[in-house]
Parts: sequence; structure tokens; C-alpha cells
Amino acid sequence: MSDPTLLNVVDVLLVEDDEGDVLMTREAFEHYKIHNKLHVVRDGEQALRFLRREGEFADAPRPDLILLDLNLPRFDGLQVLAEIKTDPRLRPIPVVVLTTSEAEEDILRSYQLHANAYVTKPVDFDRFIEVVRKIDEFFVTVVKLPTF
Repeated sequence: MSDPTLLNVVDVLLVEDDEGDVLMTREAFEHYKIHNKLHVVRDGEQALRFLRREGEFADAPRPDLILLDLNLPRFDGLQVLAEIKTDPRLRPIPVVVLTTSEAEEDILRSYQLHANAYVTKPVDFDRFIEVVRKIDEFFVTVVKLPTF
């Protein structure tokens, strides 16, 4: 955790290129008064630079949880997931694939690459923010996350 004085506050990295989905995720955090720190990058290349603390992300915090879209420019989500899970320093970070794809091959491939969960984004706003709340509740309240 970034600040041990704040109970259950984690750094969440959202890897998402769709501005509408970024806004809905921020809205879900605000609506449910989720106090986690949400960091946003817009493509797979930025995600890897953030995680590796390269360039403009040299001072980036190590995220406690990654919400990863599959349909990204530059490196797609599956490529990012593969990079994360083959890097011993990044591998322990839980990754939730949060995407519009319901394709069986995307689901299977995500789990083969060791995604911690695969969630299809609802198109309805209220359901979307409820899904984000449930992800947060599970990974912050229920699950014991590693400390780095």
C-alpha cells in the first residue's frame, strides 16, 4: 500500500483507451466513495512504461491492482498481460481483465496468461459502476494483496 496510515487504500492502474469507460470508472470510484488511488494510462505501451517506471512514469507508484482492457492501441491487452506475468517483479500484481469482449478465445487466452479474473464490461452505466464496486470490494476487502 502506498500509505500505511490509510486503511485499505490501494493504487489501482486502469489501462483503458476509451474515454467514456475511464469516466465511468472514475464515477464508480466517486459514487461508492472508493478511496483508492486510480491511475490511468491509455495504451499498452504506456502501461508497460508505468509498471516499469520508465520515462515520464519514473515516479509512478507500484499498483496493487491492474484493471486491463484488451482492445488497446500499440500493445493490446493480451500482450501487456503476457509481459506482466513473465516479469518476476510484476507477476504478483493481480490483473483483472475488464473488457467488452465476450469471445471465448479471449477469455481462455487471458486465463492461460494468468489473469486473476476476466470481467465483461456491462454497457449499462448503473451495472458498470456496480461491477467496478464489486471488483474493488473483492480485491480490497476480501482478498489479501501482497505488499511490495
